[in-house]
Amino acid sequence: MRKNSIKNTRINGEVLKELSMIIRQEIKDPRIHMMTSVTAVEVAPDLKTCKAYISVLGTDEEKRDTIAGLRSAEGYIRRQLAKNLNLRNTPEIYFKLDESIEYGVHMSKLIDDVNQGISGRDEEDEE
Repeated sequence: MRKNSIKNTRINGEVLKELSMIIRQEIKDPRIHMMTSVTAVEVAPDLKTCKAYISVLGTDEEKRDTIAGLRSAEGYIRRQLAKNLNLRNTPEIYFKLDESIEYGVHMSKLIDDVNQGISGRDEEDEE
């Protein structure tokens, strides 16, 4: 099976949906921050491993605690995935911190600051 085949894309989507639901509704670990979301999932074509990209809106300490909490609950999460999804193999999950959303917000803020500076200069030039 190719890496980006239709079957693999469908499996990625199903694992993403189930993983999001498990993290949001079933895990009660206090280390996991409330503003945690699964941004992407990459399941290997052989269904042995899975990289889950996690985005946390919070401080660096909250991000570290959330990843640690997810890693400690990996067995439970994997068991719930096996129960909810009918896959030949339940993949071993590796959680990775995804800071792309935070980076995008930061860049958007910088662009807005530059635009405000330019519009402020234009108003000064007109006077």
